[in-house]
Formats: sequence, C-alpha cells, structure tokens
Amino acid sequence: MLPEESRQIAVLIDGLSTPGFGAALDAMLRRAAAFDLSGVFVFPYDARPLLLHDGYTRHVAPQAWAAYLGGAYLLDPFYVACNNRHPAGLWRMRDLAPDDFFDTQFSTSREVHPCVSTQSGSLVEEVGFLVPLEGGVTATYSLMRVKGHLGFSDRELDNLRAYEPIVQAAIRASWRQVAKRPVHAQAGRDDLMEEAFEKLCAERLTLQQRNIVRLILRGHSNGSIGQSMGISEGTVRIHRKNIYKRLAISSQAELFRIFIDHLNQHNLY
Repeated sequence: MLPEESRQIAVLIDGLSTPGFGAALDAMLRRAAAFDLSGVFVFPYDARPLLLHDGYTRHVAPQAWAAYLGGAYLLDPFYVACNNRHPAGLWRMRDLAPDDFFDTQFSTSREVHPCVSTQSGSLVEEVGFLVPLEGGVTATYSLMRVKGHLGFSDRELDNLRAYEPIVQAAIRASWRQVAKRPVHAQAGRDDLMEEAFEKLCAERLTLQQRNIVRLILRGHSNGSIGQSMGISEGTVRIHRKNIYKRLAISSQAELFRIFIDHLNQHNLY
C-alpha cells in the first residue's frame, strides 16, 4: 500500500461520523477512476431517499433535485435495484436498467433528473456500489461522469472494485452513526411514495393497466413487460393501446407528463 493511499484511508476512518465522510470516500476512489459527481443514497421502501453524502446537488437545478426527491426517484434503476434485493457490488446503471430505459423521458429530462439538469444529455455514465445496511435497507454510492468524458472502462471498474470492501464497511459504519431510529419512523404520512405511485390514474385504469404503466415509466419495452407479467408481447401492445386511449394520450412522453402532474397534485415535492 502506498503512503498516500494509507493516509486517505486514515482520513476516511476519522471522518466516518462527520460531514467530511463522503469527501474522503471520493478522494480515495479517485485513485482508481476519475468521476465528476457522486452521492451516497439510502433508498428505503415507500419513503424519500436519505442522502448520506452530497457530491453533486450544488451543480444541478433545485427544481430537478426537489422533483427527484418528490417521487421521480421511483423510476431510478438504482432505487428499483435496492428495493428488489439486487446483489451487492459495483454495477453500471445500464446493467440494472430495463431495456428501453435510456429512451425514457426520466433518463433525459432536465425537469426531474438531477444528474442531467444542468444540460440535457450531459450524463455520460453512472455506476454505483450497492451496499446492504442494517434495518433491511440498501444504499447506493453513485459515481457519475458528465459530457466531455468517456464512460468508465472495464479496467477502471476493476480498479474501483478493489476498494469495494472498504466502501462497503465505510458506508455501513457511517449509516450506524446516523440511523438512530428505524427508517420508517423518519417518514411522514405523505412519504408513502410507492402507494401514491400505485394510485396513478386509479380512477381510469384497471390494476393490471396501472402495473403496466409503472413498467412503461421505468423503461421496460413491450417484450420486457410481457416477460415480467407472464403475458404475450401482443397482449401488452393491446393493453398499451387501451391505456393510451383511456388517458387520451398518444405517446410515452405524454404518459410521463401525467406522472409528473400526479406528483405535483399530491404535493410530493
């Protein structure tokens, strides 16, 4: 181990219970791979994300950050992975995301996606460590590169994985310092985010149609939806056509707008 690397690990250990924890973690990992933005999120089910380390909100529009915390995070592949007990480790977002995710409005919208809110399409790649925590929740330590850089190479990911035991231990230790009470005790009555998502267009759509809407918004193709729900792709197409007809829309972009309006109407942000 090099002296500078040893010093950075010592700084990280000293800062586990201080606001400097995330900066020390970033400094250590930048020895393995450069990145522009970072953040450590805890994603409890049915409650707003908790930010343990903020390495990017100063770069993004406040409205987009508020919209993300107010419910748009429900479409984030890292949130879905955390709440589906995805295996721990370092993952590319594209390996977690549904097949049509990068064609969705969420992945490119300046309105709700903090990582691209400074400039549409500016996020080149996002990778993240999934870290299971005490209390049955999972954290994501996201590392992001923005426009002007290439994505993370396989070699860089291997370099980052070499630090994974330290990352996992450090985030777990930091969580123990800040989690003085159960996650759900921190959530207010209006923090039932998944429940609000389930009620999207409840007065106009059947339960099965609403489940299809959730998968569409999260970036699943018709084929992927069919596999997930155990129905044929052709049946999904028929459901999708009927959904659009009932909602008087003709595109996924309009469906996304209904989702954002739904968040606004329920004062989720």
